[in-house]
Amino acid sequence: MFETSVEPERSAPGARVWPVGLLLRAIADSLEARFNPVAVRGEVSGFARAASGHCYFSLKDEQGQMRCAMFRRAAGLLDFSPRDGQLVEVRGRLGVYEPRGELQLIVEAMQQAGQGNLFEEFLKLKARLQAEGLFDAGRKKALPLLPRAIGVVTSLGAAALHDVVTALQRRAPHIPVVIYPASVQGAQAPEELRQALRKAYERAEVDVLLLVRGGGAMEDLWAFNDEQLARTLVASPMPVVCGVGHETDFTIADFCVDLRAPTPTAAAEMCTQPQGVWLGALELAQGRLQRSVERQLQANGQRLDWAASRVSRPSHLVTRQQARLAGQAQRLRHAMQSGIAHEKNVLQGLGLAFPQALAQSLQQQQRRLERAQLRLESLDPRLVLQRGYAWLADMRGQAISSARATRPGQALRATLADGEVDLTVSAPRLI
Repeated sequence: MFETSVEPERSAPGARVWPVGLLLRAIADSLEARFNPVAVRGEVSGFARAASGHCYFSLKDEQGQMRCAMFRRAAGLLDFSPRDGQLVEVRGRLGVYEPRGELQLIVEAMQQAGQGNLFEEFLKLKARLQAEGLFDAGRKKALPLLPRAIGVVTSLGAAALHDVVTALQRRAPHIPVVIYPASVQGAQAPEELRQALRKAYERAEVDVLLLVRGGGAMEDLWAFNDEQLARTLVASPMPVVCGVGHETDFTIADFCVDLRAPTPTAAAEMCTQPQGVWLGALELAQGRLQRSVERQLQANGQRLDWAASRVSRPSHLVTRQQARLAGQAQRLRHAMQSGIAHEKNVLQGLGLAFPQALAQSLQQQQRRLERAQLRLESLDPRLVLQRGYAWLADMRGQAISSARATRPGQALRATLADGEVDLTVSAPRLI
């Protein structure tokens, strides 16, 4: 509650004359006593965060709107970033901003309550156009490196036009600029923007188009969320750069164009290179060309001098040719002598190595014979017979290896280590 010792004057019986400040304080006291603290639900509009950290915006609905201020301490407790069109619930205290005599709500807390109608409509349109492929990166065109002319679609009275023209004049004063005027706010703005774009398409006098507008609340930028405008932008035969609003502002046009710029000035800078860059490149190319021509002239001059010397003194040419032939003959003799010496060394080496190689080969063959003899001896059946075994066969010499192959009374012959024994089968026994 505000306290004051100033009493209102009485100009007539029953009438009071209030000083302005006192009246405002009295109104503030009445608001404090009757309403505060208060909770309000509404749609955010014109949200801005000052360098001090304080936030200023309006809350609105279909019946009206109210100015709000949220100081840095309360703003630092937010767990989301408020944006235009968002539906929120705030708690705070109603008061009067005395320097301007305005009613305002000092917001102490804010929470999301859903999304406003405009923002919800924006999201629905964005999802539908994206599903149709209007935002696909594959269909977007690259900006020309050296545009012949640049077109600007905006309002003639917009501050964005001044920013764009200033940036283009500073960076590329040699490039012509064609302006296609259209409203950028209001009910008539979408149709005027479409007409301006179609005029630019038909004339085909520019290589790139800039669609620009300054910042504002979501409803101020709503013309750039028009569905037909989006389809007109997608049908553009030349690249389009959209620089609408500030860096945090997004519209449907931003997603449809070939390139989005955070501001109108940035849009102008994106489609042009500074004139100094091209002048520097030309100077560099000129220097390279000049040095190349000078080197070519010097090389041709040397060739001319050499040709003149050959024509004026043919004896020098004969002398040089004789010297070359002598050098070739010397190199040939040296090559022949080197080749013969190399082959001689090879033959000498073979002559020294042959006896040793022959001896090693004989030793290897001898060892192979010895190993083969050992293997043959290990397979000799007589050695097996010497260990007590016998080789059993019938009278025709066929080997008997199974008891099933015998019959009672059959005559067999057993070969032992020192002789043979004739046998007669009495009765075969199977194991």
